Amino acid sequence: MKWLQFLRPADSIDYQKTKEIIDDAGPDEVTILDVRQPNEYKNGHIPGAKLVPLPELPDRLLEIDREKPVLVY
Repeated sequence: MKWLQFLRPADSIDYQKTKEIIDDAGPDEVTILDVRQPNEYKNGHIPGAKLVPLPELPDRLLEIDREKPVLVY
């Protein structure tokens, strides 16, 4: 894993831009990463989103496809 990627600021986008990215690329071409808690995910999430609660993220980075853009919420 390239550690320098973690020093780059993440871009923030709104709902409309997020929807455009998903619609244009297709759900299989983008990783949608939900970093909320399981109960929040259960109460509602973006279809196709992968749940990786934020506290677990450092230990689960290998589960994320590095070849696809990642949308995190």
